[in-house]
Amino acid sequence: MASPTDTEPTDQERERRRFLLLVGSGALGAVGLGLAAATLRFIEPNVLFEEDRRFAVGRPEDVPVGTVLVLVRQRVYVVREEKGFYALSAVCTHLGCITRYEAEQKGFFCPCHGSRYALKGTVTGGPAPAALVRLHLSIEREQLVVDAGRPAASQALLELPA
Repeated sequence: MASPTDTEPTDQERERRRFLLLVGSGALGAVGLGLAAATLRFIEPNVLFEEDRRFAVGRPEDVPVGTVLVLVRQRVYVVREEKGFYALSAVCTHLGCITRYEAEQKGFFCPCHGSRYALKGTVTGGPAPAALVRLHLSIEREQLVVDAGRPAASQALLELPA
């Protein structure tokens, strides 16, 4: 007499076992792939490469008096006056938009919200709460160097030696 465990599985039972084996293998494979992806992501360095905030603008004698250098990529204006130079951030103090230089108005304008700034960076209109940020400016190796990561005093002016 045969015991119930000695009987051959039916075709329906074999199909069910094969299906469960496939589902289980697929789930284990998905977990393995997820673990491998997470491990590779963990091993890869998470580094953000930013441009240097210090950059050379050019020789001071090459910039005529009354000129505004618009450095779009660096988001900086360099202004040459009779007495010297100063650098301003092009970032609007209202909501961080990028301002535009208007030569005919002799000032800067935020196209997003309408703030206006005088050539010195002071607010002349609009919702901006403060003047444009003055940036540190120096002369190194006969080149004007702007440090956009370092604010300067509000009336800082780089005077040229006589």
